[in-house]
Amino acid sequence: MATAVTAIIAGRAFSAPKEKQGFAFTLSDAEWRKRLSPDAYATLRHEATERPFTSPLNKEHRTGTYLCAGCDLPLFSSLTKYNSGTGWPSFWRPLPRAVGTSTDYAIGYARTEVHCSRCGGHLGHVFDDGPPPSGKRYCMNGVALKFVPKKA
Repeated sequence: MATAVTAIIAGRAFSAPKEKQGFAFTLSDAEWRKRLSPDAYATLRHEATERPFTSPLNKEHRTGTYLCAGCDLPLFSSLTKYNSGTGWPSFWRPLPRAVGTSTDYAIGYARTEVHCSRCGGHLGHVFDDGPPPSGKRYCMNGVALKFVPKKA
């Protein structure tokens, strides 16, 4: 999967990571590089986007919890996951206090970026075209998540 994220950010300046201030879980850039896979590092710390339909989590249908790949904070229940047809794991609601948002203008217009509330890692974006009951589509990069199945 290394080429999925690398190809999206190829040709784009790979600058120093944005400083993520005020988060409970922080590491130095060197510690993040050591802790994360290259794709997870590019996504969580540099806001890269993986190619659609490349995440194994798209086909994950077991009951469980999706965690931040950076700090292991529980983010989403599998009960809120749905197939949005976009190619990224999508959810209609995060767990309470699990995520934060900010405005992102990276592609020339405003979008709502979603980040982990504990480490500030970039997870994806949220849109207003999701299913009931929330009407939201939390469109997440699979490489930014870990899945933990529910114990039997």
